[in-house]
Amino acid sequence: MTFDPEPRPAASFFGGVVPASEEEERLAYGIGAALGKAGVVLRHGGYNGLMEEAARGVATAGGQVFAVTLKNVEWGKFNPHVTAAIHLPTMGERLHRFLDDTDLVVAMGGGVGTLHELTAAIWYAGNIRPVPVWLAGKTALRLLTFLKVERWVFETPTRPLGFLREIPDLATFERELSALNLDRPERTSMATSRGAR
Repeated sequence: MTFDPEPRPAASFFGGVVPASEEEERLAYGIGAALGKAGVVLRHGGYNGLMEEAARGVATAGGQVFAVTLKNVEWGKFNPHVTAAIHLPTMGERLHRFLDDTDLVVAMGGGVGTLHELTAAIWYAGNIRPVPVWLAGKTALRLLTFLKVERWVFETPTRPLGFLREIPDLATFERELSALNLDRPERTSMATSRGAR
């Protein structure tokens, strides 16, 4: 399997392998289905749990699902909805593949791996490029509340948080997605320059 570099809308999905609830599983599926219907390619770790539910939703809508993982690390088989995969040598390169040319980051509940991906996305959006970062579902929203209360995440004049959205349910996700401008003829210059190396 290979990674498809074609310029098209892409979303990076971060979610755990052990869903917090059936409600969050349904939300992940609905998010995937909405992305697939909108013609958005899904990138995720490729594995089970919430990742698989989002991938199943995309696949049901006829969309593409890419697994972005590490070389020489065995985390198990990809879920059956993965259409292509890329194996990268370092975690840094993996995170850059998720963030440099994505149009949207969607994060749900998960373990420390999901937390790592989410905090990298928040830092990236606040310091490099304001890619939209949407936290979906009760678990992720509780985490965001904690991060704000404890001032791990806070807004300043030089670090606005306009890229963050709270997504409590599927209706909110669909409304926000329909308002997001996904028309882009080319990848960002940063992504293009990284891909050319």
